[in-house]
Amino acid sequence: MATSSQPSSFEAVVASIAYDDIEAAAITLEEQVNTTPVMTSRSVNKRTGCQVFFKCENFQRTGSFKFRGAFNALANLSPEQRQRGVLTYSSGNHAQAVALAGTLLKTPTTIVMPQDAPAVKLAATRGYGAEVILYDRAETTRETLAREIAAERGATVIPPYDHRHVIAGQGTTAKELFETVGELDWLLVCCGGGGLLSGCAIAAHALSPTCQVVGVEPEQGDDATRSFHTNTLQTVHNPNTIADGARTPSLGTLTFPLVLHYVHDMVTVSDTALLRTLFYLWERLKLVIEPTGALAATALLEGKLDLSGSRVGVILSGGNVDLQRLLYLREQA
Repeated sequence: MATSSQPSSFEAVVASIAYDDIEAAAITLEEQVNTTPVMTSRSVNKRTGCQVFFKCENFQRTGSFKFRGAFNALANLSPEQRQRGVLTYSSGNHAQAVALAGTLLKTPTTIVMPQDAPAVKLAATRGYGAEVILYDRAETTRETLAREIAAERGATVIPPYDHRHVIAGQGTTAKELFETVGELDWLLVCCGGGGLLSGCAIAAHALSPTCQVVGVEPEQGDDATRSFHTNTLQTVHNPNTIADGARTPSLGTLTFPLVLHYVHDMVTVSDTALLRTLFYLWERLKLVIEPTGALAATALLEGKLDLSGSRVGVILSGGNVDLQRLLYLREQA
């Protein structure tokens, strides 16, 4: 964990989200989410020298862990808020999750998405019943556009990660993992804006207190890693990485304090290494994972940490992959 010299407001944030919130989210999500499988591989264990447990959120509804947080957030709105509708901004996975949650909870949804969002995610978001508003990354920021539209419509904004109920919902991912496999020595978690990482780290702290939680980012989008190691919030602008779900500009006002308090380390991996991991998982484990979803697995397979002899959990966070795009990138590599 980073040594925090931040003001008492950080302490207030840390105190405001606890494992009790994750337990409450699990009750809300009961019969709504898939209890995703935990997979093992003798080949991976031999290659890494540790016992590895992959939590496969690529099999979650909408294809990623994001459905957990989105449904939990919408379920905690008042009837009046649901009637007015919700709005969010996302490159794809949170968009799909909010769209489906809105359909299930009879809540109108509007999603602000970049024009270059993966076609598979754009089509799925519309397919789940959301109104999609596209924007140009070079001309505006999604947060600004979303606030303007929400103000016009009276809609409630459900951000992708910096939201108490979203974080709690994402934490149920690790809760399920620990309940399935028991305590772990390490937990490796993909990191974009830090919602999944924060929630999983809170769950690890409660269910496996000696577990070391490590967040993993793409090298080009290393704002959370720099923030963690400097104790100062760092930003990045539209990083050029194939891990589109980790192109977030920074950790949030909630997730930054939570990461500093609960997470033990942050590391980064290259896009080239991500591609190697994707095809290894596809070819050897028969798991279709998107680039962002493979961040944690890449840190494991590339030996970013000394995990020999340990029990290691790895969150595979999503499987909404643009196959044609990645096959093209592989040919160019």
